[in-house]
Amino acid sequence: MGGPNRFSPPPRKIALAGATGFIGEALSERYRQKGYEIKMISRRPGHISWDDPAAITEALNRADLLVNLAGRSVNCRYNEQNRREIMESRTTTTQTLGEAIADCSHPPKLWINSGTATIYRDARDRPMTEEQGELGSGFSVEVAKAWEETFFAANTPSTRKAVLRIAIALGRGGGVMTPYINLIRFGLGGKQGPGSQRFSWVHIDDLCRMVEFLEKRTDLSGAFNASAPEQVTNAEQMRTMREAYGRRFGLPAPAWMLKAGAAVIRTETELILKSRWVAPERLIREGFEFHYPTLREAMKEIAR
Repeated sequence: MGGPNRFSPPPRKIALAGATGFIGEALSERYRQKGYEIKMISRRPGHISWDDPAAITEALNRADLLVNLAGRSVNCRYNEQNRREIMESRTTTTQTLGEAIADCSHPPKLWINSGTATIYRDARDRPMTEEQGELGSGFSVEVAKAWEETFFAANTPSTRKAVLRIAIALGRGGGVMTPYINLIRFGLGGKQGPGSQRFSWVHIDDLCRMVEFLEKRTDLSGAFNASAPEQVTNAEQMRTMREAYGRRFGLPAPAWMLKAGAAVIRTETELILKSRWVAPERLIREGFEFHYPTLREAMKEIAR
């Protein structure tokens, strides 16, 4: 006689591609706690290699969910080599996953691809929504558009597809909060540049819950802005972050200083000075409820 679990179904399966950073680690831990079998695809030793298409296809076969977060960091100078690597690290991996899905006998039910809120123009007049937002120009926008075009061009008729245009993800234990905390502790947490540029963000917990929301809502597909409903100015952002850590004052950093500093540390000022004003219109309309709708609530949790 078999035990009580003799006829229990196999565990649900999620494939996480390129999920070795702050967001990927949060997602893998969340789905591990939910009891999912997790297949990791990346260049990290011990994971399924991007150079092994047969293993990728096996990992995706019968998966309930595929989440692709692969992409080289944009925190660098945009020279020719870095531009090429940033672009190819997103489009090539996305194309590889599309080809693997096409080879599956039982393709994944849902494929969520990471995108970026940077796809929209520098917005200082109104928030950018999925339906009324205007796409921008420049290298970062071209990467964002090529990434989504590659994703939606993949021939995967049996797999529902959604892209999350992710704003700046905030949470404890890593990501962008580490440099922000260091600025605040050293008294440098004032406004950056004019301070009027908008800061769109999302708490890491809400971002993970968006993935779960889309998995459950089998009627939803297409592009979704993964950002909180409150979008603050940079000056408001830095003040709220300072207050969360008990600091009333922070020296401002004018644009010329940011440009000089960016050259020294080999990055681009666009990451700070571009006005990202992005509203999650579709998610709100479909009934998604944010645990952290305001930056003050998010920072209270992060700084505790």
